[in-house]
Amino acid sequence: MSLGRRLVRVASPLAALGVWQLLTSLDVNLWLRFEQFPTVVEVASALADRIGTEAYWQDLGHSLRRIALGFLLAAVLGVAAGTAVARSRWAADVLGPLVEVVRPIPAIALVPVAILLLPTNEQGIAFITCAAALFPVLVSTRHAVRALDPAWEEAVLTLGGGRARVLFSVVLPGSLPGIFGGLSVGIGVAWICVISAEMISGEYGVGYRTWQDYTVVDYPGVFVGMATIGVLGRLTSTAVEALGRRVTAWLPRPAERGTDVPSRAPGSPADAAPTRTAVVVPEKEPVP
Repeated sequence: MSLGRRLVRVASPLAALGVWQLLTSLDVNLWLRFEQFPTVVEVASALADRIGTEAYWQDLGHSLRRIALGFLLAAVLGVAAGTAVARSRWAADVLGPLVEVVRPIPAIALVPVAILLLPTNEQGIAFITCAAALFPVLVSTRHAVRALDPAWEEAVLTLGGGRARVLFSVVLPGSLPGIFGGLSVGIGVAWICVISAEMISGEYGVGYRTWQDYTVVDYPGVFVGMATIGVLGRLTSTAVEALGRRVTAWLPRPAERGTDVPSRAPGSPADAAPTRTAVVVPEKEPVP
C-alpha cells in the first residue's frame, strides 16, 4: 500500500473526530441536536478512567468468550451443513427448506427461544451468537462448493481417489475463498447480536455495561462502550481475514488496482501467446 493511501486511512478517522469535537463543543442544534452529545475529550477521559478498572477488562473478557464460543460453533456447523447441502441431494431436501425458513428470522428474535430452552444466560447468549453467524457461513459455503469446476473432481476420481479424497483434496480447499467470505460476514453479524443479547439478558459484558450506562444517563460511558465494540469488531474481523489470506496463500492473487503493470517488449513470447476465453462454469448440482 502506498504512503498516500496510508495517510488517507489515518486522516479519515481523525477528521471525523475533529468534526465531532467541533459540533459538540459548539452545541450545534440545527436539525441534528449535538448539545447533549459528549465531546471527544469527555469520551477519551471516560475511556482512560474505565481502562484502569477491573470491571472494564472483566466485561471485555466475557464478551470475547461469548463471541469465540458462538462463532466457532457457527463456523464448524456452517461449513459442515453448507458442504452437505451442496454435495448431497438428500441433505439438500432435508436441510434446505429448514434453512430457508429459519434464515430470515433475526437472531436477536431468538432471545425468547433461548430463555425457554437453555438453563443459563451464558448458554443462551452463545446460542444467539451462533445462530447469527451460522447462516452467512452456511450459505457462502453452499455457493462456493456448488461453483467448483467438476473437472477437478473427475480428475481425482479418474486417478482412483474416493469420495473422502475428493472432499479433502478438492471440495474444501477449492471452496476456502467463499468460506472465509462467509466467516468475515459472520463475525460482524455475531458482534451485533452478542451485544444486543447482553443488553437484553446478559450479566457482565460490553453490551450489558453500555446499557447500564445509558440507564444512569452516563453518555460518555455509552460512547466508551460503542468505541470498544467497534475496536473489538475490527480486530476480530481483521484476524479472520488475515487467517483467510494465510490459508489461501497458494491461490493466485489479482494485481492491486492502481499498480503499474510492467510493459513487455514487442515480439516477446507473452505477446505471441493466444488470448484465453473465460469459461463460466455452472454451479454443480448436489449428488445423491
